[in-house]
Amino acid sequence: MQKSDKKENVKINKTLPSFSKKVGFVSLGCDKNRVDTEKIITTLSYYSAFSFVGNKREANIIIVNTCSFLKIAREESRKVICEMGRLKEEGSLEKLIVVGCLPMLDKNKVLEEFSFVDKIVLPSDYNKIDEIIFELYGVKLKKDKEVLSRLTTNNSAYAYLKIADGCNNRCAFCKIPFIRGNYKSVPIDELVDEATNLCNRGVKEIVLVAQDITRYGCDIKSNLVELIRKLSKIKNLSWIRLLYCYPEKISDELIEEIGSNPKVVKYIDMPLQHISNNVLKNMGRRGDKKYIETLIKKLRSRVKGIKIRSTFMVGFPGETEKDFRELIKFLKKFKLDNVGFFKYSREEGTASYNMPNQIDESVKKNRLKIVEGVQAEIANKKNLKLKNKIFKVLCDEWDGKNKLFVGRPYFSAPDVDFDFLIVPNKKAKVGAFVDVRVLDFSKGYFIGEVVERDDLE
Repeated sequence: MQKSDKKENVKINKTLPSFSKKVGFVSLGCDKNRVDTEKIITTLSYYSAFSFVGNKREANIIIVNTCSFLKIAREESRKVICEMGRLKEEGSLEKLIVVGCLPMLDKNKVLEEFSFVDKIVLPSDYNKIDEIIFELYGVKLKKDKEVLSRLTTNNSAYAYLKIADGCNNRCAFCKIPFIRGNYKSVPIDELVDEATNLCNRGVKEIVLVAQDITRYGCDIKSNLVELIRKLSKIKNLSWIRLLYCYPEKISDELIEEIGSNPKVVKYIDMPLQHISNNVLKNMGRRGDKKYIETLIKKLRSRVKGIKIRSTFMVGFPGETEKDFRELIKFLKKFKLDNVGFFKYSREEGTASYNMPNQIDESVKKNRLKIVEGVQAEIANKKNLKLKNKIFKVLCDEWDGKNKLFVGRPYFSAPDVDFDFLIVPNKKAKVGAFVDVRVLDFSKGYFIGEVVERDDLE
């Protein structure tokens, strides 16, 4: 974890008793949850009373940030809460706090199910997490100013910037609008300040995330392009990456900004979910097959070297064999660079829950296996063609076990795409950009060596 800034930003009540508590965290789900966890850690880091531990058995306080996007995620969240609850009986755990999406579905139900939980904290109160914890110990905290500077948990050269919460798209399969509510943009000035602080502490790449970043500013009379341009003025920032762009909101202005702005990497993540018009209509998606194919062609023609990532769902209610074959045909024709797949999860409360023609679980699993195999073959062939090419790579971390640096070129997003494994070199260090020649692609990784050259790809 990065070191905190100085503590003058916050004035606390001088009558606070002197005590020390060890805090542990479990952060589940997406990178947006991870940002929330990092902000909670940042707030607590301003107090000498708190130290952070990785071993949960050593913790006096544990904060579990839950996910509820899918049934499997809710089950994992419940399992983790129970595991942490047992530590209250077996170890030194004094306070268990649950935050995140699970209690947002039904706070009272969570409290009823987990009576051993000491506090439920919703996202609207994350900025008061310090006060809440002190109150659990009977201490009244008086705070004059909130802390905006954020720490990161990955000790790396990239950081996620969560630019909004909630969603207005109302896809038939998704619970996010019911959990997080309507779209709420973070004001531009706050985002620029947060990104500036991150870059001043060594972050080189800012990854913009939200449920849908292309809708940014719809509620505050702003837009994504304006945000990108203001972030681009940050001196120490090298790369801006765009994740989760809703395809129907990708404007010509945004495409032009991606193509012309040197700080925006030529990469876009746009979850398409399917290509069959039949399935897209039932999903409540606003575009159709023709629009999607035209958009991909437009991106590739207007942005030199752009790499496209997407996600697709299989087994949505009513998906026929013909629909499924259409998806496979699309993958083979357009050969997207990075693709993730997941099978439909029937979520109570969503529009798709009561739809007819629900797909059998065994069929969903089989379709998932097939499309993953198709895309793996596509990716393998494309990536092997990159042998002997040279790319600018950002070193993310040192793999001490294998004695290799782990890094990413512009066409790989953190955590989800193909990493570069780099043979050690005096120029390679965490946070540095190095020029890397691709030696091979194997088992989902590029193998590379550092070289010297003037023109970077």
